[in-house]
Amino acid sequence: MPELPNFVRAFDGPATRELRQAPGPDGAGRLPERLLPDGFARSVCGWCSTGCGLLVHLKDGEALNVSPDPHHHVNHGSACPKGWEALAPALAKDRGTTPLLRDPSTGAMEPVSWERALEVFVEKLSESLGRLGPEGAAFLSTGQIPTEEMLFLGALWKFGIGAAAADSNTRQCMATAHVAYKQSFGFDAPPFAYEDFEESDHLVFWGANPAIAHPILWERVMRNGRDPVVAVVDPRRTETAEFAHLHVALAPKSDLTLLHALAGEILRRGWVDRDYVARSTEGFEEFEAHVAGIDLGKALAEAGIGAERFSALADLFRPGKRTSVWWTMGVNQSHQAVRTAQAIVNLCLMTGNVGKPGTGPNSITGQMNAMGSRMFSCTSSLPGGRDWKDPDHRRAVAEHFGIDPDALPAGPGPAYDQILSAAADGGLGFLWVVATNPAHSWIGQEDFLRAADRAFLVVQDPYPDTETARIADLYLPSGIWGEKDGSQINSERRLSSTRRVRRPPGQARSDLDIFRMVAAAWGVGGRIGSWKSARDVFESMRELSRGRPCDFTGIPSLDALDGSGGVQWPCPEGTYPPAPQRRLFEDGTFFTPNGRAKFLFDPSVESPNPVSAEFPLKLLTGRGSSSQWHTLTRSNRSATLRSLAPTEPWVEIHPTDADQRGLAKGDWVRVRAAGGTTRARAVPSPGMRPGEVFLPMHFPEVNRLVKPVFDPHSRQPSYKDGAVQVEKEV
Repeated sequence: MPELPNFVRAFDGPATRELRQAPGPDGAGRLPERLLPDGFARSVCGWCSTGCGLLVHLKDGEALNVSPDPHHHVNHGSACPKGWEALAPALAKDRGTTPLLRDPSTGAMEPVSWERALEVFVEKLSESLGRLGPEGAAFLSTGQIPTEEMLFLGALWKFGIGAAAADSNTRQCMATAHVAYKQSFGFDAPPFAYEDFEESDHLVFWGANPAIAHPILWERVMRNGRDPVVAVVDPRRTETAEFAHLHVALAPKSDLTLLHALAGEILRRGWVDRDYVARSTEGFEEFEAHVAGIDLGKALAEAGIGAERFSALADLFRPGKRTSVWWTMGVNQSHQAVRTAQAIVNLCLMTGNVGKPGTGPNSITGQMNAMGSRMFSCTSSLPGGRDWKDPDHRRAVAEHFGIDPDALPAGPGPAYDQILSAAADGGLGFLWVVATNPAHSWIGQEDFLRAADRAFLVVQDPYPDTETARIADLYLPSGIWGEKDGSQINSERRLSSTRRVRRPPGQARSDLDIFRMVAAAWGVGGRIGSWKSARDVFESMRELSRGRPCDFTGIPSLDALDGSGGVQWPCPEGTYPPAPQRRLFEDGTFFTPNGRAKFLFDPSVESPNPVSAEFPLKLLTGRGSSSQWHTLTRSNRSATLRSLAPTEPWVEIHPTDADQRGLAKGDWVRVRAAGGTTRARAVPSPGMRPGEVFLPMHFPEVNRLVKPVFDPHSRQPSYKDGAVQVEKEV
């Protein structure tokens, strides 16, 4: 008899049968007092921002396997392929187990002790700061570690060491949503609960492909009992578009034009909720004048869609229906990303689709803890989403850390692209990369490689063989999901706990422990020096959230999250446990000084990456399959996930364009752009528009093809907009 697959073994036995039969949460969201049978621990998945609850199967206290938690408020017992394989990246045989230092005479990476690694770290960092000032060194961090580690790193760097330059790879995926919400609502506040997937009459997915990128959220759409209409606005006929009632295949980067045309159409049809607009918003008169003056015929020609399809899309915003608009990277990664996201916000505000069940301008996050990074990493804001420039905010943070407010940096410091430009120009001598892989993921790639060549590069990662770790001067082996305690915050603002259920291999240490060692080596004391565990840092997070829109002082402790099924913020003192699902702005009051949401807009401008005679095809990039993750650093460690996804890059191309180039399915082609060339398998697809091609982002060559362009408000790169030529390989 063949061995049972992992996912069958996970549910095979009396303990799991007992678990499945146990009662779920009560009406207040409380789980039974006896949380789990022996041999299980609760945790939350460490892949994407959905935040699914997992049960970790233990033997002698050590993790063996995982299965989805039937009682977690997010996934209710479901998991995508990556969730089932959550432990595989930790169990990989090629983990880093000792620090490595590059020998300047041979160029080889040689094992060293932690003592020597920290000695070099402090020496190189001190030299760079002394020679170049507070912005002479920087860290680039991640959305893939617990919030406690993010706060420790940011506070250590900016309040302890006194360096001023730092950013997170949240800049690559969620900076747009962060800025859009903050400007429009007064705070980075996604308004929805996942329940809204099941409560909408009309769901519009704009630049989002949840059937692939967020499969468990797509399952929740499928549970909607209101007979909803699903629409997808995306140049490519994605897997989600295949299921939709309406697919609007707009021209790439014409989103802002189309959204403003929609607002003008709603105005002409008399569907504006004037009472809501007057009561809860400001700036509508100026926005109304702008969209009323739009030439509809010209706008539709620019967007590349017909009047009938446009009318069907506008119909989804008619009064009396619950309409929600969901977006991800198709909006966030653009040259006008913030204003595009705010055009979605404006549509929902003008139709009153905010704060009610099944409504909202709803940003689905990318990485598992990008929301934690947005709130607590000390990069774009002070902890708790505070403003660097606000004297009261500075005073509150300084008081918590026991330092003078004037000792805090004057502002957030340079953004990701500006940090790399400074390094490439010799203005930054020390670069610390934590749990991310920018040698693969950064737009254009050459900017990062030039920066890494000029600065002393420290890479802290579970694996020594990532594209970035391979070019490091100093490598620090770190822990990974399952090897650390802490919390993370998902797309719907839900805090859940992640549990340490195994030891890191060899001399690898959790990121928190590495930050503690750096703090000790630098001589940092006070509040930061007193943090010994994730629980200590969580207590600081609770206090730093006090009185803020994200207040979660009501959560008693980090351990209280363990059996709660997660808790959405806000959860101030006296409100624990709150209802399992909650949305914001139900009373029509926002976090701005006057309580009103703002209509913000700019005219649309053309893409800075036009096609040409040499590069006549528009390049789109995105997630390739639900079994692949980002730069494949972790997902390729799983034999199961590798077996479920293509192992070679592919390019989707319209059959007409393929025929013109003599291409058949599976042919090797060269995809050329001004920034480089890559090889890929041709996949003729009627899901593409003529003149456009799609490449999955998971392969390292893809980002070489995209010209570095950044949104002026969020500094987020425009990954999904390039110009290429596709030629058959001979």
